[in-house]
Amino acid sequence: MRSLMVTSIGVTCAAALTLPLAAPALSAPVPHASSARPPSAAPQSPGAGPPAAPATPAAPAGSAPTESTPTDSRTAPAGEPDDRSAGVAGSTQSLPLERLAASSDRSAAPAPGRGLDRRTTRPFSLVGVVWDDAEAELHGTVQVRTRAAGGERWSDWQDVETHNDEHAADLGSDERASGAVRGSTAPLWVGASDGVEVRVHPEAADEEGRSIAVRLPEGLRLELVDPGPDPATESAPAGQAGAVPGGQTSATPASLPVRPGPPPAGTAAVVPETLTAASAAASAVNAEFAPLGASLIPAMTQAETAEAAAEAAEEAVGAKPYIGPRPGIITRKGWGADEKLRERNFAYTKTVKAAFVHHSATGNNYTCKQAPSVLRSIYRYHVKSSGWRDFGYNFAVDKCGNIYEGRAGGVSRAVLGAHTLGFNTNTMGIAVLGSYSSTNPPAAAVTAVAKLTAWKLGLFGRNPKGKVTLVSGGSNKYAKGKKVKMNVISGHRDGFATECPGARLYKKLGTARTSSAHLQGR
Repeated sequence: MRSLMVTSIGVTCAAALTLPLAAPALSAPVPHASSARPPSAAPQSPGAGPPAAPATPAAPAGSAPTESTPTDSRTAPAGEPDDRSAGVAGSTQSLPLERLAASSDRSAAPAPGRGLDRRTTRPFSLVGVVWDDAEAELHGTVQVRTRAAGGERWSDWQDVETHNDEHAADLGSDERASGAVRGSTAPLWVGASDGVEVRVHPEAADEEGRSIAVRLPEGLRLELVDPGPDPATESAPAGQAGAVPGGQTSATPASLPVRPGPPPAGTAAVVPETLTAASAAASAVNAEFAPLGASLIPAMTQAETAEAAAEAAEEAVGAKPYIGPRPGIITRKGWGADEKLRERNFAYTKTVKAAFVHHSATGNNYTCKQAPSVLRSIYRYHVKSSGWRDFGYNFAVDKCGNIYEGRAGGVSRAVLGAHTLGFNTNTMGIAVLGSYSSTNPPAAAVTAVAKLTAWKLGLFGRNPKGKVTLVSGGSNKYAKGKKVKMNVISGHRDGFATECPGARLYKKLGTARTSSAHLQGR
C-alpha cells in the first residue's frame, strides 16, 4: 500500500591516517550526498533522495603495527573530506575498504577479504559497513577494533551484526525506490574513539567439493559516525517522566482529543526563534501534547489519558476506550535530532494494528546519559550511510526505561517506519537500545515497552494480548501478499527470519503483553 504523504504542517519560518612504522599515508573518506534535502530545495517525489556520491579511491595505506604492539604513536589526521557542513551536527567519515593481505592470524577466516589496517581518524563513536547495492547481501563476518579517544591501547575485536535487509523500508515503497538506499550492517556503538581497524571475511561455500569464498558486495565502505554534541538540555532521568530534560518542569497541557491520522493542514503556530522550519515541523505534529520546541512530552495520568481518548472516539465508537496512561516521551528535539538530515515530508499509513519489538544490535556498552548520542548516531547512520528517509524505528527505549520519539511525524499518529521488512504498513517499530541475544534486557526497558504499547496501541483500539492479521509486503519468511496472523505485540523475528530482537528480549515479550493489557484496564 502506498503511504499517504503530507508536508510539514503549515509552520512557516525560515584523513584517515594509518598508524605507521614507516612514513604515513592518507586515506580519503568518501563524502556521502545527504539522502534528505533542505527545506529550500526544489520539490521531488515523496521519499526520494539524490543518488549516493560516487566512491573516491583511497590512497595506498602505510604499514600498520603488528598484532602484539600494545600502544601506538599518534599523528593527528589532517584535512580529510567528509560530509560536515555548517549548521549540521555531527559528521560521517566514509572509508573504502581495501583488499586484505594474507593474514598470519589463525583466528581470522582463511578466505580473502577486505578491510583497513589500524589508522588514526577524526573522533567517532559508532561504526558500520555499507555497500552499493541494497539488494546484495553480505554473507560473512565483519569485525572491528577501535582505540579510545586520547588513549593508546586498542580494544579487542568486536563483531558487527551483518543483518541483511531485515530493518528496512518495504520493497516497492517510495523510500526503498528512492535510489539512495544502500546495503548495510547493523551499527555498533564503540564510544568516543579516534582509531580504527576493520576486517570483512566472506563465508566459505562448497562448490563441487571445493571450498570457495562467497563474493562480497561491491563498494564496501566503513562508516565512522560522530553524533555531535548533546543538545542544550539533557534527557530526563528514568522515573522522572513528567520532567522536561534539563530539570525544567512542564505543565501537562489541557486534555485534547488525540488525532491518529495526519495533522490538519494549515495549523497555526508561533515558532520559537531557536527552531528551524524543519525542527518546528517535527515538533508541531505533537502540538496537542506539548508546546512547540519542547524536549519532552510529559506523562499523563490514566484518567487524563482516558478522557482525551474518549473525546477522540466519542462520535466514531461510543464505547469505553481501553488505553494505558501516556508515558513521558523524550522528543526528537530532546535527544538532539538534526532535522536537516531527514527527508522533509512525513509518511503515514491508515492505522496501527501491531507493534514490532527490536533490539538495535548496537551493543550494551553505553550509559543512559549517552543514549541520546547513540540515537543521533543511529539516525545519522540510517540516513547518511544507509540512505533511508529518516530514523528507521518509530520509538526507542534505553536500558533505564526512557522512551524516545523516533521517526518524525507525530507520536500519536500512524507513521510509516522502516523497521520490519514486509510489515512496516499499519504497524509501529520499537527499538530497545542494546544487544539481547545473550544478555537479559533490563526490567526497566521491558516495562517501558509495556507502557508505550498500552498507550499507543490503545489509541487505535488494539488489545496487547490479542492477535491481528497482517498482509506481508514481502520478506524472507512470508511471500508478498500472504496474510499472516501475529501477536499484536510481536518480535521482529515473527515477520522476518532474523535473530532480532535477540533471544533474551524475545522471551520477555509475553511479560510485556500482559503488563500492557493490564495498563489498558483489560
